[in-house]
Amino acid sequence: MPSDNLSPETITAARRIAIAGSIQTASYGELKALGEGLFPVADDPWRGNYFKFISDNCNTILLHATTSDGIHIVYCPEKNKGIWFVPGSGLGPLQTKSLRIVKEISENL
Repeated sequence: MPSDNLSPETITAARRIAIAGSIQTASYGELKALGEGLFPVADDPWRGNYFKFISDNCNTILLHATTSDGIHIVYCPEKNKGIWFVPGSGLGPLQTKSLRIVKEISENL
């Protein structure tokens, strides 16, 4: 994404396109392996939050997507809940606007 055009709308549009192009069903095993690679330190608080989310939702369909700027998203359509994470940087719950975007994209799979 060119740095001279970083309005919030532009960033959101680019992320929406990347999510639509990368979203796919992911098994618990795949997400566990991803987490092991991305959060290798056992006492990393983001690791604990990530594994809690996938464990709490292991009996549902989970979707995984990545954006062009390195954000990973794990989404549970059944509960309309999700998390975002940037390896080595942070993790948090998807907020209302992001949930709406990911839900809309996942409904068109």
